[in-house]
Amino acid sequence: MEGFVIIRRTVLAVGVSAAALSLAACGSSGGTPTATDSAGVVAPAEAASGPKSADDVTKTLTEKIPTVKLFKTYTAADDPNHLLGRPNGYTSKTAFSDSRVKADDVEYTKEDAVERGGSVEVYADEAGAKARMDFIQSIAKGLPAVGEYDYVKGGVLVRVSRLLTPDQAKEYQAALGGER
Repeated sequence: MEGFVIIRRTVLAVGVSAAALSLAACGSSGGTPTATDSAGVVAPAEAASGPKSADDVTKTLTEKIPTVKLFKTYTAADDPNHLLGRPNGYTSKTAFSDSRVKADDVEYTKEDAVERGGSVEVYADEAGAKARMDFIQSIAKGLPAVGEYDYVKGGVLVRVSRLLTPDQAKEYQAALGGER
């Protein structure tokens, strides 16, 4: 009977963690910085023309960080968060991989999971990007295992895998043009 209680508690803990991951993946706006890093770099808003597309930002990341590779550009039909083009959502989104993340560490995650490298979300303005970052980080604060590094510049939010070292993550901050 005691073994059953331990298994039941483990299943419950896994379930709670999964629910938190879902919320972090979905989200809208709210909260504060993440478990691993609260280095959200906030820069002045983009020029009047608005921020670049997620594809443009990801291309810049791949040029500046050789281990980065574009995995997917999302559409409103396949966006897992259902935020693309919707009220208070992003205007474009990509997922990327980083070859420095060990395959064994992400064996059971989806192919486009932030843990495998990261993602770029572009909002109409800095306030939208910062609100999303704050929401994600507020959830991760209570669950360090779901944390990530987040960097904001203008309307761009770059979400980076917690499985990278802090120095590796700072390469994304530098590539985005942010300074700490």
